[in-house]
Amino acid sequence: MVAKKPNRLRARPVLIAAAAAVVTLGVPSLAAAAGDGGSVSGGGGPNPEEIRLKHERAHVNAAPLKFGAESYEAVRSAAAAAAKDADCSVSADAATNLTLAMTWPEVAGSGAAPSPMTLSRYDDQTALGDPEQRGDGLFFNPGVGMWQLDSAGLGADETAATAIDSTAAASKVAPYLVGKYCDSVNAGASSSSARDTAWSAWHACDEGACEDVYQRLGKEGVTKDSTVTRHGGAKPRNCTYEGKSYECLYVDPDAVEGEDSWTSPDFGPAPVPDPFYVFTYTSGGAEYEVRYWLQGDSGAKTDVSASRKLGVDARSALSWEADSGLCDTTATRGDC
Repeated sequence: MVAKKPNRLRARPVLIAAAAAVVTLGVPSLAAAAGDGGSVSGGGGPNPEEIRLKHERAHVNAAPLKFGAESYEAVRSAAAAAAKDADCSVSADAATNLTLAMTWPEVAGSGAAPSPMTLSRYDDQTALGDPEQRGDGLFFNPGVGMWQLDSAGLGADETAATAIDSTAAASKVAPYLVGKYCDSVNAGASSSSARDTAWSAWHACDEGACEDVYQRLGKEGVTKDSTVTRHGGAKPRNCTYEGKSYECLYVDPDAVEGEDSWTSPDFGPAPVPDPFYVFTYTSGGAEYEVRYWLQGDSGAKTDVSASRKLGVDARSALSWEADSGLCDTTATRGDC
């Protein structure tokens, strides 16, 4: 666990415009939880600097490779189930290593245990920050967790809570990878080429780093780290909001377990977000991811929330609002 960094973001970060704009006509309806009368941000696209930085940091030379013990069991279980249901020949061990291999190149180049709490630091588009600039750490990181599930791709229907939860995330990633692998093998590809195809959505794998780790896992195995728990330091809580109860997750970067380099202000161009709650909110029959910052955590003049309709890339449409009414009933924090 890293030490507290109370002064990590005192200077306002400079957020760059996206390299490729996205037309925002026809922006989908947004959650009243964080957009009824609030401000909409959007128009962001891919950031080419992300790819450069991921390539630069992908290769893992340290030994041994460490992984959270609780998370490892979740990966092993999900991978074994995916291997059993696969339409090609793949062992539980191979499926497990296929699922583990990109986590170090993506978020833990030091070889330390990847943290399930990891929040992306490469996407610094203005579209992801509070347009009202009510605080330096009011920022919606689009890639979340050990697999950096991103709202632009495999994480489109996930929230920060499900992407951080290593059990939920592994159950998403393992069958996806095994399916891609088998599709490639069944089309005539070699095993190594099929692995490259399975990992193709992760830029850290572009130059062979994930294959290197995969081979190491087969020879050296993994060292289980019992200090890194299922949520990587994020805390499951019960919350109330607008008279309803929610399962929520409290995400505080200062409480990270495992690899913590991403919490350093100079790690990437995007801000380290202030601690926030995340929960799933339903409005008009649609579901939304809501990230909610208490005033006491962000230093803003009010609570602030941001919402994203599930299935929508956060870079293209977020709704921000000065908010109130969230109570963390577990810790008796907020509007209780």
